Amino acid sequence: MHIPIKRSSNDKVFAGVIGGLAEHFQWNPTIARVLWVVLSLTPFPGIIGYLILWLLMESPDY
Repeated sequence: MHIPIKRSSNDKVFAGVIGGLAEHFQWNPTIARVLWVVLSLTPFPGIIGYLILWLLMESPDY
């Protein structure tokens, strides 16, 4: 099962998950990363969520 959002190929730090979400929803990637870190510091399982999104998102087009 994949979600129709692609990981970013040019705006990535680790796997391009947050960059891909930012490109899809037309967000600023820096703000999206800051929000992800803030959510990860709360009881939200940030690392597990990132890994799940990495597996579910489509690979970037090179």
